[in-house]
Amino acid sequence: MHETLEDLTDGLIDAGRFFAARGWVPATSGNFSVRVDEARMAITVSGRHKGALRPEDIMLADLDGKSLEPGKRSSAETGLHSQLYKRDPAIGAVLHVHSVNATVLSRLHRDHLELRDYEVLKAFPEVDTHAATVRVPIFENDQNIERLADRVEAYMQANEPMSGYLIEGHGFYTWGATLADARRHVEAFEFLFECEVLTRRLGI
Repeated sequence: MHETLEDLTDGLIDAGRFFAARGWVPATSGNFSVRVDEARMAITVSGRHKGALRPEDIMLADLDGKSLEPGKRSSAETGLHSQLYKRDPAIGAVLHVHSVNATVLSRLHRDHLELRDYEVLKAFPEVDTHAATVRVPIFENDQNIERLADRVEAYMQANEPMSGYLIEGHGFYTWGATLADARRHVEAFEFLFECEVLTRRLGI
């Protein structure tokens, strides 16, 4: 059964409440989207608190990020959603949060963060054993989103499949075939990031 636009909107609203309750989208940070069809996405309107989203805070845009609803503007980072949807038709949702752990780790490493030998790594589709190493790339923050999207695209073309990336001093992006998959990836990454921060705090 195909989900309706109302179903997809409700799913984004619920995700926002869930993430806000855990402190992963402070202030008006973060942005969420779902693929509606081969030509459109539904994405959060710019400047809305993700823990208090209403149906009117979700808008339609084409896959180039152009608003399809006059008077509504999506996040300045919509181009990062567009890059993912256009490169892989199997991607059905993209989620971006600004958690403390993700932000701190993005500043402690230069090019990438390695997550190794965690059972929860099996939450990601490219991993089938705990005895694995997942490399999470870290991209330098850039207000020029087109340039940042081009760097992400170049990295993805040159490397193995991945389920997320960090932006230095900013937060992280993850995605999935469905909104439920993308939410699972957010939870998995957040658990892993928390483990990494705690490990460093304990000096292990």
